[in-house]
Amino acid sequence: MKEIQAIIRPVVLEELKEELSALNIRGLTIGQVMGCGSQKGWTEFYRGSEVYMNVLPKVRVSIVVPDARVDETINAIIKVARTGEVGDGKIFITNVERVVRIRTGEEGDDAL
Repeated sequence: MKEIQAIIRPVVLEELKEELSALNIRGLTIGQVMGCGSQKGWTEFYRGSEVYMNVLPKVRVSIVVPDARVDETINAIIKVARTGEVGDGKIFITNVERVVRIRTGEEGDDAL
């Protein structure tokens, strides 16, 4: 099993949820995050002073899938999130050693 974490623009979240649902991929964890990278930031004025804001709002989506579904999940994220502009985000893939469903005690792929 793999955990796929995608850092994406907030505006693509709803479309991504629909795309993953169409692939019967369930069980998302979603969080609002702030980040900086190649996209840089912007300048604002606060109490008459110019302030450079170098972090931007993003959304982190975490999904655990069986190894056989990793590529299709990544492709779905790219399909929805890619604009070709700086700031589209990143995808991180890590190994998951064990998953246990608390309610039933199921483990492994059955717990997903």
